[in-house]
Amino acid sequence: MSGGLSADLGPIGAAAAAAVATARGLRLDALLAVAAAALLALSALTVVAVPTAADATDTEISYDAGVPDEFDFGSGAAADGIARVDGERFDALAPALDAAEAGDTVTVSGRFDPESAVAVETPNVTVRGVGDRLPVVDGSSEGDVLVVNASGVTVERLWVRNSGYATADNDAAVWVDGARSTVRDLRVTNTTFGVWVDGVANVTVANTTVVGRDEIASRSDRGNGIQLWEATGARVVNNRITDARDGIYYSWASDVVARNNTLWDLRYGVHYMYSDRCVLADNTAVDNDAGYALMISQDLRIVDNLAVNNTGQSGHGIMLKSIDHTTVRGNHFVGNGNGVFFYNSLDNEVSHNLFAGNDVGVHLSAGSVRERIHHNTFVRNDLAVRADVGGQVTWNESVGNYWGGAGVRDVDDDGVAESAYRPTDLVQRLRQDDERVGLFAASPAVSVVRLAERTLPVVESSGVVDRRPLVDPEHDWRRYYDRD
Repeated sequence: MSGGLSADLGPIGAAAAAAVATARGLRLDALLAVAAAALLALSALTVVAVPTAADATDTEISYDAGVPDEFDFGSGAAADGIARVDGERFDALAPALDAAEAGDTVTVSGRFDPESAVAVETPNVTVRGVGDRLPVVDGSSEGDVLVVNASGVTVERLWVRNSGYATADNDAAVWVDGARSTVRDLRVTNTTFGVWVDGVANVTVANTTVVGRDEIASRSDRGNGIQLWEATGARVVNNRITDARDGIYYSWASDVVARNNTLWDLRYGVHYMYSDRCVLADNTAVDNDAGYALMISQDLRIVDNLAVNNTGQSGHGIMLKSIDHTTVRGNHFVGNGNGVFFYNSLDNEVSHNLFAGNDVGVHLSAGSVRERIHHNTFVRNDLAVRADVGGQVTWNESVGNYWGGAGVRDVDDDGVAESAYRPTDLVQRLRQDDERVGLFAASPAVSVVRLAERTLPVVESSGVVDRRPLVDPEHDWRRYYDRD
């Protein structure tokens, strides 16, 4: 047992650790018994609720995101491509785009195979696919495929595919360098970057499916589905993104609204860097390394999103790294490694979220101690809270969170318990340091340790204490589990 852990556990933990240290030659169950004796010797009259075994479960998460294992789009339109503008017919796309004047609509049908990128250079032009089958713009696997270099352009109902492979050159299926442009109802496949928005404001990307290159084994070697670079005021709505590096990547992209996007089989579903005042709402991130990785940003609103089974190398439902003054509200974090992982983040509000079936519900680290965390539901997590911050962190002097298996009491029947709750007890803290402790979860020694801790003053132990836990959950967490 490390000296650092015993110091972090405070006087109680130090006493228990010291007792264990004096009996290193004993079996682990004997060590636990020694620790229990040390705790009982320090016991006082204050009652504090601590976790029981009632919340533990091996039940698997059962959730269907409604996304395919693999898309089968067929080949798309096979007829020779035809583009029309102002009554004139073109057999190639580039001349038609060059002929368009502001306000014109270029209609596109069939299949085009340009040898190099085709570009829209005239503002306020609409490029629209027509016909029963999606028109195809098939790139040469070199560079970009379709480039928007003018403002106010709309591109809709096309299948754009086969960009170049160079991540260093930012090869994209659709490159947008025109403010107030709209990309919608597209299918983008076999691409490095899907849609790249390059330093222009008020662009909309909507109802578009982006499928990257899953033949590139390392997700880090792929491009991103939608890339927002200095794209202030963008709207990213109703898109489906898979098999890329990150689904939606923000770099210096502030005041962006991303709503109702579905993101799966990615490194990060959403990735923020240096992007303030953004809204992330009603999105679904499932089966990624991490659902939402938010870094070095502030004043965000993260509301009503879903993160399920994000258990890869990072393994976070949402990661908040150097994130300040942010609201995380109404989200469901289910079956992830960490539901929410805080790192060097301060002054955030986390409320009305569901934490169910995660390895860890909330993980605090690197000084993340000034968070307001209340009205959340914690059920069936292997560990409800992990606090690697040193000292004791107190949550909620008025109304707290619901903790499955807490066994708290509500004397005045107002829905809020009078006794405080410590979501991670000493046994669980010891288990973080030595996994063998888990082998003795049902042993009498562990039961004695927990009984002793319930009779110790709150101020004695480090970690998180919820002063006023809720008696009943706010969420229907059972819908994420198979009821057969």
